[in-house]
Amino acid sequence: MTKQFKSAAIILVGAAVLFVSSCKKDNDTPTVKEGIERSEIILTEMSGAAIEAHGDHFHGLTDLKAGTPIVIKFDEKGNATANGHLHLEADAVYKMELKAWDYNGKEVQNQFVANKAVADQFKAFLVGGNLILNKDSQHESGAIFQPRESTYADGTAVTGQYETTGVLTYLTIGHDNEGPTKELTFVMRKLEKDVKTKITRSDWNHSDYAAKFAGQDVLKLKFAIHVEEGHDH
Repeated sequence: MTKQFKSAAIILVGAAVLFVSSCKKDNDTPTVKEGIERSEIILTEMSGAAIEAHGDHFHGLTDLKAGTPIVIKFDEKGNATANGHLHLEADAVYKMELKAWDYNGKEVQNQFVANKAVADQFKAFLVGGNLILNKDSQHESGAIFQPRESTYADGTAVTGQYETTGVLTYLTIGHDNEGPTKELTFVMRKLEKDVKTKITRSDWNHSDYAAKFAGQDVLKLKFAIHVEEGHDH
């Protein structure tokens, strides 16, 4: 073998090794999935002298005292991995906060309320349980689920019930719903244009919400509650 031929062979072998190494490196690069990898709903019982249920909303959601939070954890499919079966007091009012993380570990729930233009595309629902809503209760002892953001993530003000989304919500279940375990699903839905302006405070528990409010579900978080006779607040 001539000296020139040996040199050419070495160069070719080196190039082949480099090519294989490059391909292996490219193929070994992990692909980061899009979407939400895990979520949490944080329920904190709130108390205050002025807080009370009225029709489809609360009065007195100011100067509240917070109890011990309960954290429900969910996997990427929306199944509860911790605290998926809760015992809640019928007459208690709970602050309900959503947190979510993408596959990079970044917290992303504020992306639903980044600003008004973005938030106009999203709305939370709490469906299932065959609940009696407070507006339909003879004794003001039914369920209320009231989205309650006061500002968007960019710091501008949220004004009125039609702009709220549900990353932050206040919830009561009510004595009318005491009894067997109730299976609930928290839904964050991306809506088609101009749909959100048609959603009232009473529309959060429709079993046919998907047919009523055109769009696509982004999150469906499933958990169960058992409603117990509570105490006076």
